[in-house]
Amino acid sequence: MEKDRKVRPQGSFAPEVMDIRSVSKYLGMGKSKIYALIRLKKIPASRIGRQYRFSKEIIDNWLKEKLITRSEEPQMSLTFEPKSEIKKEEPHASS
Repeated sequence: MEKDRKVRPQGSFAPEVMDIRSVSKYLGMGKSKIYALIRLKKIPASRIGRQYRFSKEIIDNWLKEKLITRSEEPQMSLTFEPKSEIKKEEPHASS
């Protein structure tokens, strides 16, 4: 008799506290990459005994901080804006 298994889309659920395998799946990275980030102190992690744990909330905030384009930066306009006219200097009157 086959066991009933609920299939969840990848990344749709993550526990509040994750281990290496969970955070690897959540971020879509290999475990070795996660360990490398830990060694370089580039990812927020807690060490409990010999194991690492990751807070989902802190990982989500860390991801937001790592955005390439931040909301306070001006966005490039997709509409055409003509260049402003260059004001020509008037020649100086000679006396």
